[in-house]
Amino acid sequence: MDERLVAFERLLNIMDDLREKCPWDQKQTFETLRNLTIEETYELTDAITKNDLKEIQGEIGDLFLHLVFYCKLGSEQGAFDVTSVLNAICDKLIYRHPHIYGDVSVSGEEEVLANWEKLKLKAGKKSVLEGVPSALPALVKATRIQEKAKGIGFEWENRGDVWKKVEEEMQELQVEVEANSPHIEEEFGDVLFSLVNYARFIGISPENALAQTNQKFIHRFQLMEEMIQEAGMDIRNMNLAELDTFWDQAKLKLKKV
Repeated sequence: MDERLVAFERLLNIMDDLREKCPWDQKQTFETLRNLTIEETYELTDAITKNDLKEIQGEIGDLFLHLVFYCKLGSEQGAFDVTSVLNAICDKLIYRHPHIYGDVSVSGEEEVLANWEKLKLKAGKKSVLEGVPSALPALVKATRIQEKAKGIGFEWENRGDVWKKVEEEMQELQVEVEANSPHIEEEFGDVLFSLVNYARFIGISPENALAQTNQKFIHRFQLMEEMIQEAGMDIRNMNLAELDTFWDQAKLKLKKV
């Protein structure tokens, strides 16, 4: 017996027990679980950012539970169940990978993505961008929009041109700032969008890059706070020059680790 199937069946059986016997689980609906699922997803992304494999494993388990819970709710309403959900995704994957399950040949990843978007349109989608969730965080959403546009060939030819666009947008932002224009926010958004585009061209995730920088700042700032406290000083009474001195010390200390 496949151990993967045994483990999955165990989770399904536990879900049945919880829904039947646990007062909290009995009260849950799609709506009540929604925010909890979003929270669990962010906890997984935090674990991935920290590269904590043990924590990643635990958070994946939490998400598995939520997905099984949704399937259980769907089954109770006669709308769908775990079997129909899994069969549907299997059918979709087979349909969208004709280079594996059909007679289509591809030259590489780029052609796979292009075929993927064309198959989506063929399946009835009216817009290439239709599948981008409206609730996605803006940085992730910008990346997905650009990836989908790329899938049908709407893409810059080289990263040099993309960087020129970044510089152009930055100049336009500076003009608006100097003029104290009401369009500053719009131009700032254009700068961010062009930087996301450049990130794709140099092969990095802007979301991951910013998440790592956030984590680095937090770590360095908290170390600075500890060093200030050890020096017997009060951070609330320090000026910027004093803070900068401790900031540089914290930065140097972390580099030696």
